[in-house]
Amino acid sequence: MPNLFTILGYKVYFWSNENDEPIHVHISKGIPSKNAAKIWLTRNGGCILDSNPERIPRKDLSELLEIVQAQFFMICTAWKKHFKVEQIKFYC
Repeated sequence: MPNLFTILGYKVYFWSNENDEPIHVHISKGIPSKNAAKIWLTRNGGCILDSNPERIPRKDLSELLEIVQAQFFMICTAWKKHFKVEQIKFYC
């Protein structure tokens, strides 16, 4: 499970067994867990919140979404490298 970066005390990462899904990241405070927020990346460089079972506060979540969007190309590059794919599937 690659940790992409840590910001505001939250880890942004991939689960290693999800390469059949469209590109997305998980975000959690502290140790990664299945209660992490899930964010889809979109073809146009944006991102969409799928779920927030960790209940990240709205203010933090807004900042995290902006950061994920700003790191779009880095995340796409890391996805291709980690999952050994040439083409990325996007949520939309």
